[in-house]
Amino acid sequence: MLSSLPCAANSVPAEVDSMATVMAAVPAHERPRERLLARGAEALSERELLALVLRNGALGQSALDLAAELLADYGCLAALAAARPEELAVKRGIGDAKAAALVAAFQLGGRVRGGNDNAVLRSAEDVADVARGELAGLRRERLLVLVCDSANRLRRSVVVSEGSIDRSLVPVREILNAVLRHDGRAFALAHNHPSGDPSPSDVDRLATNDIAAAAKVVGLRFLDHIVIAGDRWDRVPN
Repeated sequence: MLSSLPCAANSVPAEVDSMATVMAAVPAHERPRERLLARGAEALSERELLALVLRNGALGQSALDLAAELLADYGCLAALAAARPEELAVKRGIGDAKAAALVAAFQLGGRVRGGNDNAVLRSAEDVADVARGELAGLRRERLLVLVCDSANRLRRSVVVSEGSIDRSLVPVREILNAVLRHDGRAFALAHNHPSGDPSPSDVDRLATNDIAAAAKVVGLRFLDHIVIAGDRWDRVPN
């Protein structure tokens, strides 16, 4: 839960005042909160959404600046989502409260995505059934990790990458960390092809082989990798 900041009528903390000064120069219709209310959360960038969670910046730095700095430090939203609260708390302008708010926001998002608690992934079709609801219709590629227990019961689904899936950029470490962080024993992967063609590419096959090999090293069972394209899907061989 985001903590409220009690402020006296004529006493505004420096970090809030800093943000207010910066945001006052931004036209009202371009401010993150106003844009969300007017156009919906989908219209906001990752930087803007993070700024709303952070609520305020640091001395001489707005919440938007702080959000941009976090994204630059971690390289992508998926890596930031995998950060531990104690790691975030030591960063300038974050502290315990903002670190907790960030972790809570990412955790809530993961729980919403992983709402199919009764699913058991016995086959590629089972993986496709779960992933289709989360990936069908997206305009950008998204890589989803379906974390399972030892009986292949779905525990959580976690988004670890967005954008083009490139073998050289496959976040192997983030994938394995997502499984281990949620006490998984097995996992499946799914990503979408916005082009509408679910046929696996050579890059998909090579990336799948990389993940399967890495899973064996850390003692995890890799179940399957599925490509979703609208209502159609295909299995990536490995």
